[in-house]
Amino acid sequence: MRILFVHPNYRSGGAEIAGNWPPAWVAYLAGSLRRAGFDDIHFIDAMTNDIADADLADQIAEIAPDAVGVTAITPSIYKAEEVLRLAQERVPDALRMLGGVHATFMYKQVLSEAPWVDVIVRGEGEEILTELMCAVRDGRWPAEKRKIHGLAFVDGDEIVATQAASTVKDLDGITPDWSILEWEKYIYIPLNTRVAIPNMARGCPFTCSFCSQWKFWRDYRVRDPKKVVDEIEELVNEQGVGFFILADEEPTINRKKFIQFCEELIARGLPDKVKWGINTRVTDIYRDRDLLKFYREAGLVHVSLGTEAAAQMKLDQFNKETKVEENKTAIRLLREADILVEAQFIVGLDNETPETLNETYKMAWDWQPDLANWAMYTPWPFTPLFQELKDKVEVFDFSRYNFVTPIMKPKAMERGELLDGVMNNYRRFYMKKALFHYPWRGTGFRRRYLLGCLKAFMKAGFARTFYDLGKVGYTGPQSKNRLDFQFDETRQIAEAQMEDWEAAADRAAKAAERREAIRAQGKARAVERNAAFKMPNGAEVKVCGGGSDQMEDA
Repeated sequence: MRILFVHPNYRSGGAEIAGNWPPAWVAYLAGSLRRAGFDDIHFIDAMTNDIADADLADQIAEIAPDAVGVTAITPSIYKAEEVLRLAQERVPDALRMLGGVHATFMYKQVLSEAPWVDVIVRGEGEEILTELMCAVRDGRWPAEKRKIHGLAFVDGDEIVATQAASTVKDLDGITPDWSILEWEKYIYIPLNTRVAIPNMARGCPFTCSFCSQWKFWRDYRVRDPKKVVDEIEELVNEQGVGFFILADEEPTINRKKFIQFCEELIARGLPDKVKWGINTRVTDIYRDRDLLKFYREAGLVHVSLGTEAAAQMKLDQFNKETKVEENKTAIRLLREADILVEAQFIVGLDNETPETLNETYKMAWDWQPDLANWAMYTPWPFTPLFQELKDKVEVFDFSRYNFVTPIMKPKAMERGELLDGVMNNYRRFYMKKALFHYPWRGTGFRRRYLLGCLKAFMKAGFARTFYDLGKVGYTGPQSKNRLDFQFDETRQIAEAQMEDWEAAADRAAKAAERREAIRAQGKARAVERNAAFKMPNGAEVKVCGGGSDQMEDA
């Protein structure tokens, strides 16, 4: 049985300006399939190789697979759907499969707008996909498709979602097949070295309202640190990787295992061969302030901090559970440990103004991170914050949901003004850094790294790929009122998806009504009891602790 994976050719001028990122999903899925006996597995990286649709169709036909699998985040969903449409044309008998976070939550939308998708894998793919491929190989598909957990498909006139599959409990049992990737093509521009994105943990215990990761991975699980280092050692020795970023949302959550991970790297001498970076929270930097130099010794050189917003009001809205003043201290602690720090700001909410944008710039310069990034608020359609703001969402072209396009229009600004304000922040911050900081401060490695980051920015800036500036027609402040964000206004939420949202909202509203009714009943019964019972001394009846309210049922 021949299986083909395709990484869709989607670009936005965001994270890809730092280099070509290896699609780790392919390695993890291929590794699981090989363990189950599938050895005829192929991969086309249409994004890294910038393959046009016509050429991609020819390559798919030449491979002649029995099954074609694609993954997609929200902005790449249309490209992923198009890959499977090409597969329908050129290899019509192949099973067409789609996975990833967008399809997991928006399967009714996807199956409505792309009926040529045969099946959607919902959630972590390793075990679900293996079971699906075994069913196809053994002749149990499609007869037993409703018995396989974690799928969605169209059956007659009905969109069917089978029972959700459990999360992968034995992460250490997953052995990725890194050899399936073309490693010479995955280069991290700041250090001019091969880059990898291994995984140490899945899930996140925090529930930031703008994020979907905690919903997708569900429970938080951490791998054996020694197994993770085994994987990294293999990437360094066999694939020539010189830099890696842990894919985890926050690898420092489990402090004990993160320390063990660093100890194992040091014990094997890997910090001399490979450097690495992470995303984490300000609170973890506070907690580990005495360990930061140890982390640097283990090769950690880049930390991206989710400072998120300068206005505390926004931090509270995002459920970040951090305070603005903590951000500045965390950045200072990282700099003192010789770890480069990147501050992430989210801009472009309904209450954004030219003044708040300028405030984020002033705070960024006051805090003095090595790097700063202003990301446009992107209302993922399956997050709690989207449900709160959806009446204000005007754009449903998901290809533009990419952190660089102003999907939301602030009350006090036009979208062009918002983009220009963000570009002004970038210009001011990096011009001053380039002139007065990067060439003169820190160790030789620090200077080399930061100048490499500057090179990546300049390369994307001159090519006008940064923030899709060339595509939207931005040339500077003079063009801010003439920008064309090229939203496809024909894209709308499918009726089936809208019905699903409305049903979920109705269930939530009814649950809230039930809780309120129970609360009211409890208070009414308390009043009745108080009226019927008198203390011998005439004192007023009180509940435990001296209050008048009854404890609510959990």
